[in-house]
Amino acid sequence: MPKISIRGTEMPASPIRKLAPLAYAAKERGVKVYHLNIGQPDLPTPQCAIDAIKNIDRKILEYSPSQGYKSYRQKLTGYYAKFNINLTADDIIITSGGSEAVLFAFLSCLNPGDEIIVPEPAYANYMAFAISAGAKIRTVTTTIEEGFSLPKVEKFEELINERTRAILICNPNNPTGYLYTRREMNQIRDLVKKYDLFLFSDEVYREFIYTGSPYISACHLEGIEQNVVLIDSVSKRYSECGIRIGALITKNAEIRAAVMKFCQARLSPPLIGQIAAEASLDVPEEYLRETYDEYVERRKCLIDGLNRIPGVYSPIPMGAFYTVAKLPVDDAEKFCMWCLTDFNFEGETVMMAPASGFYTTPGIGRDEVRIAYVLKKNDLFRALFVLQKALEAYPGRTI
Repeated sequence: MPKISIRGTEMPASPIRKLAPLAYAAKERGVKVYHLNIGQPDLPTPQCAIDAIKNIDRKILEYSPSQGYKSYRQKLTGYYAKFNINLTADDIIITSGGSEAVLFAFLSCLNPGDEIIVPEPAYANYMAFAISAGAKIRTVTTTIEEGFSLPKVEKFEELINERTRAILICNPNNPTGYLYTRREMNQIRDLVKKYDLFLFSDEVYREFIYTGSPYISACHLEGIEQNVVLIDSVSKRYSECGIRIGALITKNAEIRAAVMKFCQARLSPPLIGQIAAEASLDVPEEYLRETYDEYVERRKCLIDGLNRIPGVYSPIPMGAFYTVAKLPVDDAEKFCMWCLTDFNFEGETVMMAPASGFYTTPGIGRDEVRIAYVLKKNDLFRALFVLQKALEAYPGRTI
């Protein structure tokens, strides 16, 4: 029997989704599962997007242009201008979700064997996309004890060699909720400039910043405009994960030309998704304000609740809607599995993502989990109570 590829063997399972069969089995047994494992907002999609889909008046659902509809790209320039990101429609390529934007950026900018420096913990699928492109991720480790702030520049420079081609950041960060400071962004800019690297910047959570500090986009950094590739998506800000619409944005025409070849090979981004995404740009400010306020309250509910549980610690995330929490357990992955297979309290349990899957360095994050605060506050309160009961009952508790 022929063997599968090395790429297929090395491709990591998603720490967010790999426990899903256990959750399904728990539900089959009648257990209610509180899903804290995945960034799927439970807030409603804007009505203007739903109406746009309902009111589609077409006889043919045709291919769209490979770079996405121009009307949508032109309208997006107005959206980005609100964040002082000045673009033309030609700077924007519409992709099938932010995931495809990351993959196409890697395929267009990196050769097999090239290296990308990524602060860890990091969104787990970055590793999957790097493997797909034949590239290697090298990590600089941030720690929960230091609130996941970036290490000194020397830690980055220790990793830079002749194969280093790029730095990748997620700002605000998934999985930690960390927001990079101006000093840190300037540090990254200086490294990019000094070593002539690409800067891939995943900024899909820009709407969710909970501090008075300004949002610093990679597109705001002076002197590296031709090095920056911005990754974006409508999934989180409009609760539209399922329409699979993202964007790859760069001022570098050579990168765009290369990306377009991959776009043409996959033909076109989703037609109906673009219709919904374009309509979403007309969402009332009230929708965005209410969404933001809801996440502020959920964040307080979750972080206060976590830090009240004996032995649990979570720093306060300044963006996105995730946090990484340290638990008093021998192995967070075993604990997460045990919660789904062996535990329930009054017929309920919790599902979380083991944080070790967001680290590349072996052994790090073994007692940490990523938690998404995407549930209503009443459900979050209950999930925290169930989590405390689980920690009290877990055989591998460490304190």
